[in-house]
This record gives sequence, structure tokens and C-alpha cells, in this order.
Amino acid sequence: MRLLITGGAGFIGSAVIRHIIQNTNDIIVNVDKLTYAGNLESLSEVSASERYFFEQIDVCDRSEVERVLAHYQPDAVMHLAAESHVDRSIDGPADFIETNIVGTYILLEATRHYWLALESEKKANFRFHHISTDEVYGDLPHPSEDPNAEAHLFTEENAYAPSSPYSASKASSDHLVRAWHRTYGLPTLITNCSNNYGPYHFPEKLIPLMILNALEGKQLPVYGKGDQIRDWLYVEDHARALYKVLTQGQPGETYNIGGHNEKENIEVVHTLCDILQELRPADAHYRELITYVKDRPGHDMRYAIDASKIQNELDWVPEETFDSGIRKTVQWYLDNLDWCRRVQDGSYQRERLGVTP
Repeated sequence: MRLLITGGAGFIGSAVIRHIIQNTNDIIVNVDKLTYAGNLESLSEVSASERYFFEQIDVCDRSEVERVLAHYQPDAVMHLAAESHVDRSIDGPADFIETNIVGTYILLEATRHYWLALESEKKANFRFHHISTDEVYGDLPHPSEDPNAEAHLFTEENAYAPSSPYSASKASSDHLVRAWHRTYGLPTLITNCSNNYGPYHFPEKLIPLMILNALEGKQLPVYGKGDQIRDWLYVEDHARALYKVLTQGQPGETYNIGGHNEKENIEVVHTLCDILQELRPADAHYRELITYVKDRPGHDMRYAIDASKIQNELDWVPEETFDSGIRKTVQWYLDNLDWCRRVQDGSYQRERLGVTP
């Protein structure tokens, strides 16, 4: 296949491209604006492939999107381009509305017109795969408040109840994709994933932020009491799942993708500190750097994915446990500190974001 992937220089997008180039014969066209979180170094393993092409464009630029579609004639679109950090959406929601909602609309419309002009067989096999988040569902009961909390999981049938400007913008884009399928017949797929972690993660996110701060002896800021629960999904497992949905999923369907790893944030931070103390011992244990800070406004308390649909219908399960995936992640950062320094240069120095009251 010839695949057009938006946001392919980002954390998840680059993992998808690496997986596809290394494990299939497909051709990839990577479309990325290269904002602060997009980095072509994340694709250094595969960028020399004759099956890889890059176009630096903004998905909000319809004429450029139409040019790329016409020139490369893709068999499918995987839409990962998005502003994706909750704290940044609190400080500046406008970029999230523009990229996640307007950008998705422009991509849908350009793709729809491209799809309508395809010959019948190619038209029938075409797919538009929209990659979203579990945060569109809001949050779930916390065990401290509900003894039966573990029975509550996000399924594909959950009503949407987004809490932040980021999750609201992603919920909006999901609704647009479903509308373009129902109204226009565009063969769409939607996936909603849990929290990703792994190599090449921009250090504004919890796990790389904690690793890098710890190595420099800086404070490890934990929001509130650190009792917020997330389901952690290793990014390479997610990449496998996305390709399986693209190639085997049924148009019009939604698939939740989770790692089966519910952890409180403080437990994740403790695990990181313990692994670092083993691999890069410090005089004082890294746990002593933990400090508790004012919680994020509107912070969701618990996310948990029911991934039984993708397991039962597409035979996907994660290969990594949290223990194996987090150890691989810590080791990757220890081995790639130069990459971490370069991606932060001039754009982000691990300061706290999202504290606007």
C-alpha cells in the first residue's frame, strides 16, 4: 500500500512509520508541520528507505493537502497530526481548536474529494484512519471513591464527556470523522488509545520529564497526591495495533486500544526512580526528589480502557507488560540523552505548563 501519514514526525506517528517501514513493503508519505514536538530524528532508522517520503506541510493548508494527495495517490490516510498536551491546551486552547478540529475538517474534505475521484476498486479499498484518545470519554470512578471502580472501563459505546480543551478538541474531531462516514460514505476508522510511553517521547510528558529531571537532580513534580490513574500502553504495541486496524478493521467502526496497565501516577514515578537507582545509582535515592505540586485544573482522576473488541475481532493484544516496557524506556533515555537535549533546545526547558487558573 501507499500510505499518507499526518503527524509522522511526532511520538506515535514516528513509531507507526518505523513499524511499517521495518515490517512491511508499504510506501509511506509523512506529512508533518514540524512544530516543537515533531522531530525528524525520530525517523533516522528509516528515513533513508526508498519507500519513505516527507512533505513539510500544515494539515490546515487545504491547497497543500490536495497537492500531496494528487501527487502521491495514497491508498489510505492515517491521521495522527494533533496538538496533544493537556497542560498546553489550558494555557493556549486556540492552537488545539485550529489543528485538531479545523485541520481534521480540511483533511476530511480534501480526502473526500480525492476518494470520490478514484476508480472503483481503489475507491472500495480506501481507508481514512483517525487516531484519537481515551480522554474524549472523560474520567472514571476512582477506587478511593467507589469500591467497584475496577468494573468501570471505557468501551467504544461510552458517551463522550471531555474535560480539557485538548480532549474537547479531539472529541470534536472524532464527531467530524463519524459524520463524514455517515453523511458522505467516506470509509473511516477511529481508534481511541490510552496513555502511550516509550522511546522518542517529547519531555513535556510525565515519564520522560521525570527521567530527565531525576538525572539532573531536579525536583520531580507530582500533581496533587499523585493518585490519578492511567492505563499505560507501550508505543510500539500501539503502532502494531494501528496498522492492524488500518488493514483489518471494518469501515465505520471504532476500536479502543489499551495496555492493560492501570497505574497511579505516583506508582509510575516510584518505578522510574527505582529503575534509575539500579541503572544509574545516585548518592541519595531518586525518590527523595519527588515533590507534590498544585493539581492541574480539571484533572481527570482515572482512565481505563476495555480493549476486548480489538482483541476479539482483530486478534491484537499488547506484547509488553508495564515492567518490561518501562525498563526499555528508561534504558532508551539513558542511551539517547543527546537526542533529549536537542529536542528541547530553544523550545522547552521542562518548565511547568497549564497552571492558568
